[in-house]
Amino acid sequence: MMQSVNALINNPTGLHARPAALFTKTAAEYQSRITLKNGERVVDAKSIINVLSLGTKQGTSVVITAEGLDEREAIGALVALIESNFGE
Repeated sequence: MMQSVNALINNPTGLHARPAALFTKTAAEYQSRITLKNGERVVDAKSIINVLSLGTKQGTSVVITAEGLDEREAIGALVALIESNFGE
């Protein structure tokens, strides 16, 4: 079963540099296949180059999708990271 959730990026720099690195590092901790969608573009959430290529800015709603054994945990961790404003 696949899990998907919408999340609003409130970080002032969006998903750039440090927040993107934290996002991909967190995603890489899980076995599930995880994607990030911004508009029509869908990328591998475990690749910093792909996440940065989305150009996600503050106020953008993204869709995080995970499919695999630990999909629920992965989604929960990534949403918590976004909601914590990447610890900033």
